[in-house]
Amino acid sequence: MITLCSHSELKEAKESLENLERKYPSLYEKWVHIINLTRALQFKYQYMGCLIMNEDCRRYSPEFVQGSVIRLYKSEIEKLLSDTDIEALRKTISSCPNAGYAKISLLALGRTPQSLVGTSAIIS
Repeated sequence: MITLCSHSELKEAKESLENLERKYPSLYEKWVHIINLTRALQFKYQYMGCLIMNEDCRRYSPEFVQGSVIRLYKSEIEKLLSDTDIEALRKTISSCPNAGYAKISLLALGRTPQSLVGTSAIIS
């Protein structure tokens, strides 16, 4: 997915993520686990984001992946979704609509807003 996001929007997103991490460290840790799993399996961030936000994810579903791997991934997502504070994560993600799931995820992994400014195409 191609996204265009300003530096100030990314700084605000980073601050929101830092707030989320401070207030809900367990939730944040589960989410970072999911982001790392998404990267390791080379799934699209958009797929992960759609699953977390209860959006239609069929368009972004991984192709040519064993059903057992998809089931494992979804069971890990369910652990995150069963957290009592999941709405705090959803609210944080939706407060940054121009950033997109990929840039939000990369910010959560420690990338700087400066490194993500402008147009980028992030595949996985």
